[in-house]
Amino acid sequence: MSQYLDLIVAFVSSHGAVAYVVIFLSALLEAVPLAGSVVPGSTVILALSALVPSGNLKLAPILIAAIAGAALGDGLAYWLGYTQKRRVLSLWPMSKYPALIAESERFFLRYGTFAVFFARFVPPIRAFVPITAGALDMPPPKFFAIDVLAVLAWAPAMILPGVLAGSAVEQWGAKAEHYALPLVGGLLVIGAAIWAFRCWRARRRALHATPCK
Repeated sequence: MSQYLDLIVAFVSSHGAVAYVVIFLSALLEAVPLAGSVVPGSTVILALSALVPSGNLKLAPILIAAIAGAALGDGLAYWLGYTQKRRVLSLWPMSKYPALIAESERFFLRYGTFAVFFARFVPPIRAFVPITAGALDMPPPKFFAIDVLAVLAWAPAMILPGVLAGSAVEQWGAKAEHYALPLVGGLLVIGAAIWAFRCWRARRRALHATPCK
């Protein structure tokens, strides 16, 4: 997985406009239940944000792309749940993740309205709470008001650590060229490992869960 991410970073580092599109799509797909468990969007965003201090990418467009992608992904998932109600939770691909659906419902019932905010920082249910909120008839104005706040907080939390790491390398001066790629590679490996662990844990929960009635 990390070698493919290395290729993505190497390509988009010299194609700035493409990088912003990749960040937008990564944030969007992470909010989609099935894609969110397959696409390591957070890892891609973290790695690309490390290119900001070198001047290859700009911070403001990265933040805008991540915010727009996450908000659109959450919004689409919510409207799908809101229009299809609870039956959408029993359809494919949602039916493949009964444990995560149950966990999302418990999370939503426990924290109420604020579940939408907190879930954005709690993978892997981040991709399941918006559609669950819609299926449970959370009012649209309330959902979108809280989701916008969540996304505005989530994007800097995802991006700034990568920017700070890249900045630390840049401050080494001439040595930065020798350490920039290993830094990005290290971020990719760490991110990919975290993503793989989350996927493994989600699949394990799904295998040991009792299907929803």
